[in-house]
Amino acid sequence: MAAGAELFRRNGYSGTGLKQIVAEANAPFGSLYHFFPGGKEQLGAEVVRTSGFAYIQLFDLFIAPAPDLVSGVEAFFAAGIATLEATDYVEGCPIATVALEVASTNEPLRQATADVFTAWIDAGTEKFGKFGLTKTAARTLTITAVNNLEGAFVLCRSLRDTEAMAVAGAATVEVARRLQQESTQL
Repeated sequence: MAAGAELFRRNGYSGTGLKQIVAEANAPFGSLYHFFPGGKEQLGAEVVRTSGFAYIQLFDLFIAPAPDLVSGVEAFFAAGIATLEATDYVEGCPIATVALEVASTNEPLRQATADVFTAWIDAGTEKFGKFGLTKTAARTLTITAVNNLEGAFVLCRSLRDTEAMAVAGAATVEVARRLQQESTQL
């Protein structure tokens, strides 16, 4: 599964072959169908869910321990910049990569990506709520952060520059400040 996640993140679902996955995992080809009788589609859905749910830990790493909401959001986007620079713009989000490729052509994979995005929104809503945001404001901030992060990954990888991630982070910080102020006025 780890090999599949890495290859999907770098090459996308369509750009990754089963032979590549098996070779990267140093596994016999037959083992793929033993564990994933549904083939690449089943493996893809499992990889999306497993790696996607693991990304929820980013909220715990960057948002939860932050001394305040703005610092947490800033740290979240700074980590995106660091990842892009450290990987020479190769790594982004495997969930978005797969979602963009298959959302209109492969229902099981679309559903897997939807499950992950829903889990991210739920987790972010909970974590941002701990900073005093109303549930609606926390959900709005989470969706804003995910939208901005995913869009920034696409632009940064294409342009090979982190400006889009910095702009996305600054825009998300402004939304966070506004939502926090509105939540405290209620």
